[in-house]
Amino acid sequence: MKLWFQSLIRPIDHNNVKVATLEETPFGGLLRKLLNGCASPGTEIHIEGLSNSSGMGVHYRFLEYNDTKEIIYNAIRAEKEGYDAFLVGNISDAGLREAREMVNIPVLGACESTLHFACMMGATFGLITISEKWTPRLIENVERCGLSSRLVGCEALDTSPLELKKAVHDLTLREAIMADIMAASRRLLKRGAEVIVPAGGDVVVFLADANIYQLEGAPILVSHAALIKMAEAAVRLKEITGVFTSKHLQYAPPTGDFLKRVRDFYGPDVYPGAE
Repeated sequence: MKLWFQSLIRPIDHNNVKVATLEETPFGGLLRKLLNGCASPGTEIHIEGLSNSSGMGVHYRFLEYNDTKEIIYNAIRAEKEGYDAFLVGNISDAGLREAREMVNIPVLGACESTLHFACMMGATFGLITISEKWTPRLIENVERCGLSSRLVGCEALDTSPLELKKAVHDLTLREAIMADIMAASRRLLKRGAEVIVPAGGDVVVFLADANIYQLEGAPILVSHAALIKMAEAAVRLKEITGVFTSKHLQYAPPTGDFLKRVRDFYGPDVYPGAE
């Protein structure tokens, strides 16, 4: 099984110098370690960063908008290159619906996959967000999944995206952020959360690197682990049934003369397999 893991981070090192692949960065090394630990035998995971956009779109709509186009075209590339599933490895789930409409392989998002796992693990969940700015965006995802009644609330960390990037190689700063994560987790438990969902790639790899997956009997569900296991299940289900993503309404591609007009404008690679 081959999975394409799409990160929304641009491959740059801690000196802000571009490198060839995301795995050459300090974050990429931690990410690879986490994903390898999640994969079943026989599962190959390709990690891809962003190259045409800034890779800074987590907090801001305009930046996410620019990231999303690259995500969609990478989904087309993944299908063409024989990958069995395409994974949006960011808690925003940016481009998730568009990619599902575009390609025929399963497309899974970190947020959606993790929230559904959380609902199987406990009656309620709480989100740890990386900033107050980011909180409304994640609540939108919860609402889109129809899971608002299961969310007890959000707790924002006292940090910033830049500090999180620094903490990948600054262990003193990482210790302070980890303490903040655990304090936020305890506040969510007091509010009634039965499962803690940390929302942010840096936070997830820090927890996995420290082997922290529970607190006071409550799971701390790292999104990347949930995403990989959901993807493996989706691929196996498609192998059994021959279908995964519904192409009936929301994710149905254009057809006939309209499809021809779309391809005349955007190129022959869009909507592969559609007729």
